[in-house]
Amino acid sequence: MTEGRIIQFRRGRKTIVNRHFLIEINGISDKKAAEKFVGKEVVWTSPAGKKINGKISGAHGNNGVVRAIFAPGLPGQAVTTKVEIK
Repeated sequence: MTEGRIIQFRRGRKTIVNRHFLIEINGISDKKAAEKFVGKEVVWTSPAGKKINGKISGAHGNNGVVRAIFAPGLPGQAVTTKVEIK
């Protein structure tokens, strides 16, 4: 199991995609290493203990950041919190 941190929503200049998040994985710093995580499950745990599952869909940029899609979406308070990658 690996840990990561939610950086931001996936967004454009004027739009935000509510279900897509950018995740920075600890120890990963290039695109090639980030692509190995595609298809893995991601779990975010709320402060109340509720777990929300997602899936890594692809690499984002060249610095080791990945995109994850969560089925019900996450609240805005999830930004900058930790996630577990299985």
